[in-house]
Order: sequence, then C-alpha cells, then structure tokens
Amino acid sequence: MNFFLTLFLVLTCAAFCIHSQRLFFRGRPRGKHGLLGAPKRTNLSKDLPKAQWMRQRLNHFNPVDTRTWKQRYFVSDKSFKPGSPVFLQLGGEGTADPVWLVEAQIASNYAPRFNALSILLEHRYYGESHPTGDMSTENLQYLTSEQALADAAAFIDYYKQLNPLVNESKWIVFGGSYSGSLAAWMRLKYPHLVAGAVASSAPMKAIINFKDYLAVVRNSLGSTCDAAINDATRQLAQLLANQEKWPAIGSTFNTCDRFDGRFKNDVSNFVESLAGNFEGVVQYNKDNRDFEKVSGSNITIDTICAIMTNELADSALTRYAAVNKLILDVNEQNCLDYKYDKFIKSMREIEWNSSAAEGGRQWTYQTCVEFGFFQSSDLRNQPFGHFFPVEFFEKQCKDIFGPKFNLDFLRKAIKYTNTNYGGYNVKLTNVVLPNGSIDPWHALGLIHYNYSSSKSVFIQGTAHCADMYPDSPLDPDELKNARNEIAEYIGFILKS
Repeated sequence: MNFFLTLFLVLTCAAFCIHSQRLFFRGRPRGKHGLLGAPKRTNLSKDLPKAQWMRQRLNHFNPVDTRTWKQRYFVSDKSFKPGSPVFLQLGGEGTADPVWLVEAQIASNYAPRFNALSILLEHRYYGESHPTGDMSTENLQYLTSEQALADAAAFIDYYKQLNPLVNESKWIVFGGSYSGSLAAWMRLKYPHLVAGAVASSAPMKAIINFKDYLAVVRNSLGSTCDAAINDATRQLAQLLANQEKWPAIGSTFNTCDRFDGRFKNDVSNFVESLAGNFEGVVQYNKDNRDFEKVSGSNITIDTICAIMTNELADSALTRYAAVNKLILDVNEQNCLDYKYDKFIKSMREIEWNSSAAEGGRQWTYQTCVEFGFFQSSDLRNQPFGHFFPVEFFEKQCKDIFGPKFNLDFLRKAIKYTNTNYGGYNVKLTNVVLPNGSIDPWHALGLIHYNYSSSKSVFIQGTAHCADMYPDSPLDPDELKNARNEIAEYIGFILKS
C-alpha cells in the first residue's frame, strides 16, 4: 500500500475511533488515562459493575491521624462460587474502569477457570478516589506506593468482614505497568493477606534516567524506520539552527503557538513530543486496548513506519510531520502544544475538576518523589536526537512542585524506593512476571527471574501489558501460550 493511501485510510478510520482511552506519556499527558489503557469494549460492556465505596484512612502510618476518605471499587461475582479465590486487580495511575471485570483476561479466562470473585480497587488520588480536598503539593504527600499498598491491605480486611463467603478464600492480586509493580510488592509486603500475584509489565527498579526506554523503541521500530527518523531529526536540527526557518517548523508541525526556538525548554518539549508519538505507538503496539478503529486494527509500528520509510513521499521531515498529524487527529487535538510554560502551568493546577487531575499531576508527582522513570534522550545511539536530556525532566519536578524537589531530593527518593522494595534484588514468592519484548518498560522488568516459587514470562513480539487484554484472532501464538502459562501458574499458587 502506498504512503498516501495508507495515510488516508488511517485518518479516515481515526474519525470513528473510540476516544475514551488515549495515550499518556511521562511529561506530556495527552489524555485522562494512565499507562495501562482499558480493554476494548464489546456488547459485554453494557452490563458493568456498579461503583461501591470503602472508608479508608488518609495516613496508614500515623496512628494518631484519624482522617478518612472514601475509596472506590467494583465487584463482579459472575463466576464466583463460595470457597473459590478472590482476584483483586489494583488500580494504577488513572481512572479505574470496571470494563476490566467484564472484558480482558481476568474476566474471560482466569475468573471463570477458577470460579473466582473479581474486584477492581481504584488507586488513591486517581479517578474519583479523592483523599484530600485538592492536589496541592502538601496534600500529595499521601500519594505514595506504600500508602496505596496499605489501602489494598485494609480493603482485604474490610471485604472479608463485609462478605463472610470469602473468609476462607485465597487472594491473588493483579496489576499492569505501575499497578503491576504494586501487585508484586503487595505479595512482598503482605504475604499473610495475598497468596500470590500476577505482575504484568511491571518496572521493578526505580531509576532517574531511564534512557534505555529509547533503546527498546529503536529496536522495535527496526533499522529502516530508525534510519528514516534519524534523517528527519537531522533535517529538523538544521531548521532549528536557523531562525528564519522557525515559521516553517510551526506550519509543518501545526504548533498551537508561533514556533520560537529561542527557549531551550520549548525546543526540548517540542522534540520530546515528536518522539512521544513513536514511543506511544511502540509501547501499545497491537495490544487490543479500547483504542480500536472500525477497521479492527489500531495504529501500529507498521502504520507509522510505512509512513516514515516511503521515500516517494517527499522528505523524511515531511513524513515525520505526517506521523505527528496522524497522532494529533486520533487524539482529537487541533494542534501541537509545545510551550513549556503552558505545560507547567497546567500541571500546577490543583483542583479535582482540572485537566491535571486526569492523572498528569499525580503521576508526575510520583515520578518526582519515588520512581524517576524519566525517558530522556541521553542514550547515544537512538534516532530522536539529544534535545530532551534527563535534566529537562528533573527541572519539571522543581517547576511544578517547588525547589525542594531537586536532583539531590530525587536521588535520595530513588535510593529509598529501591531499598524499600529491593529493586532487581527483590525476593518474590508466588509471583508471575509477564513482559513483552516490544514493550520499552521491560528494560526495567524482571525478565529472567526464577527465584523460589516465582517466575518470569517473556513474550516475544508483544507490547505493554498485552497478556492482560481480551483475546483477539490476531494474537500471536507466543501470547496465547503465555496466557495459558499464567493460568497454570495461578493454579499452582492456589494449590500451594
């Protein structure tokens, strides 16, 4: 298929795209959902579980602090038989969507196989689970992975009292991406409450400069596509160096404001956004999320690389701009908002009805105080240039939350996180750790892990959390086999 026909079909189908799930990139939130997008909806999604609420403590680690708040959760008992297990899916850095309990593997495969009760628990500070009156930096001190794990522990005790039918049930926790890390850490910290965990695409080591993210992106795109992006980046750098060419940059990439290359942070934000177009497609490649077009296939590596490698379609930079237009259209954005100060201003919003409350401010805070995970351009051999070094992301922490959140603070925070949870040296029992070879996050995962009764499952050719999503006729055999292996391991945990 030639370039123009490919682009026409993609843009036409994009008009019918289901936009309830959009992409989210560290430093560039592009929608209201986190790194784990909800599954594709079908007719089953018409009958979703209703929201329920539990009264939680604001601070689990201060016995004299008696403040409480209401946490949202959802329950599906469609497959449950008394005495069978409870599968608790932990929410992550976005709104908890009950579609997980009627679609996806936990609903269609694992729960029916083991007659399990399925529960989805929303993470504090995300969705409608608001522990504090707003998201001021002072109030965000209670947004930590430790508090979230304690929420889950308290919830298990609460639900056992609420529903005596599960008093003798074994609990297994599930999660993907950040919530995958939480699932593994839940088993680590509360083994008396949970029998095991399925931790999909879980980054297990906190790191400030996550430059290897782009190494996986580069490898997943392939050498020909990589070379075309390199050419585009080189052509872009030449325009950036010539002030007379700045208007051409603005018109080529349809920037919301007149392009001005005088300010380093604006340039970093601009080029990082262009790289983010490719990062998002790679991370979620063919994953069967609720991002599907009418044609039945989403925007994939094949789609964007077909654009980039078609040498009949003018310059590499023009093709780079075509990819940008495609992503803008799919995400219903009229233009590329590249101004750094506007981004910082939006991330400083603290009200729950603000755009920042859709997940951007909360997750940025967590990266600045616990994880880092800054996807910089510091890797030498990658095609996007070196316009957004790790210092660019460190600066965001200070500019959004205050001067206290500097590099020294972040180093101490990262050290604490890895000391607390173990990093790559964590000793996990009864945890299965699926990762996909295309997923950039596998660079921080445990992909060769066989400690005690835990194991890793490395899935060739699949992307972020692919094992969690509904079955598709297009699923490769490697993914089908991995899901069977996960199910068998769940059975092993329940028998142990």
